Amino acid sequence: MAPQHGERKQDGNAVAEPVMRWFTWEDVAQRTGQDPALQERWVVIDRKVYDISHFYRRHPGGALLISSHAGQDVTDAFVAFHVDKLLVNKYLKPLQIGELAPDQPSIEPTKNKMLVKDFRELRASVEKMGLLKPNKLFFFLHLAHILLLDTAAWLILFCCGTSFVPFIVSLLVLTISQVQASWLQHDLGHLSVFRKTKWNHLLHKFVMCHLILGIKKKKYMPYNHQHKYFFITLPPLLFPTYFHCHTFYIAYTKRYWVDLACMLTFYIRFFVTYGSLLEMKSLLAYYFIFRMLESSWFVWVSQMNHIPMDIYYDQNLDWVSTQLQATCNVEQSLFNDWFTGHLNFQIEHHLFPTMPRHNYWKVAPLVKSLCAKHGIEYQCKPLLTAFADIVHSLKNSGELWLDAYLHK
Repeated sequence: MAPQHGERKQDGNAVAEPVMRWFTWEDVAQRTGQDPALQERWVVIDRKVYDISHFYRRHPGGALLISSHAGQDVTDAFVAFHVDKLLVNKYLKPLQIGELAPDQPSIEPTKNKMLVKDFRELRASVEKMGLLKPNKLFFFLHLAHILLLDTAAWLILFCCGTSFVPFIVSLLVLTISQVQASWLQHDLGHLSVFRKTKWNHLLHKFVMCHLILGIKKKKYMPYNHQHKYFFITLPPLLFPTYFHCHTFYIAYTKRYWVDLACMLTFYIRFFVTYGSLLEMKSLLAYYFIFRMLESSWFVWVSQMNHIPMDIYYDQNLDWVSTQLQATCNVEQSLFNDWFTGHLNFQIEHHLFPTMPRHNYWKVAPLVKSLCAKHGIEYQCKPLLTAFADIVHSLKNSGELWLDAYLHK
């Protein structure tokens, strides 16, 4: 729509100035960037229309994430991920090109109006209940137990020697420490440990450097057998090989010198402290075994809520429906909470990504009630069942690959 103009007085003279442009949902829906004849990308946040055609490439969360929502209302996703609204609004203001016309509904026509309304009320209740505020003691104790385990792994070898039993026990203790550190860096990455974003980022660098993963499938891989070789490839080898090599490569090529120095500090500390106790062959074996154990633990837990789910191309559904389709929960217990870093509450984590994990169990009943009211399935399964479903899902997708590529 063309901009309207009004008049204002400046030094006694009438000066034309832009007046707010009004748009319809149809106008917005056409600006997805997918039409060769119309390359604009627009989004709506709280009825305000923003042109992200150029900004999306500079989006801190990634170009793909924000551009996939072009042509849609992203209010709930925006609120969920952005903690510092004042800071974000500084970037948003120059992008605003107008608002929805007064006769346009506040909720996008393609979305479930009542579900969106109820979820926003739930979000407001969650904020009033203080469930988005972190408990500093919880995260302090979590960090303390990581550091204690890390120290204990070395002390076991120092005090008990490097024979087979102390060697294995030390390996297991260090693996536990490293995986629990992974869960903590996940919390920091979601800005759920401190109220201030910068403190989350600083401690995040201290605990674990940021990891970037992208795996592209190749047609010639035997994916119809992936449920068999999954056990001996991705889980044990992801950390010792792909993660570390790729992370060093990214840090070097992007010139992330601080991250690179942080990673090197870990290796220096590890090889100095353990190198004083173990011969080179034992040291290398110790390193790769604990990395393989850590990798297996991380992969199985991180995939148990996602691989078994049916993921579809963006259908422009409401925030709640989208997250419930893509995730499922694992039953709660003290062990499951600790073992998975509270990722057994994946539904709540996706709906409230900046919520401190120690509050997931409090909001879970409210989410269940919301799902029950609107007839949405809230999946929750035992831990071992979730692991078994990974294998079943890989087998099914492998058979689909076989049929699609080889027509067998």
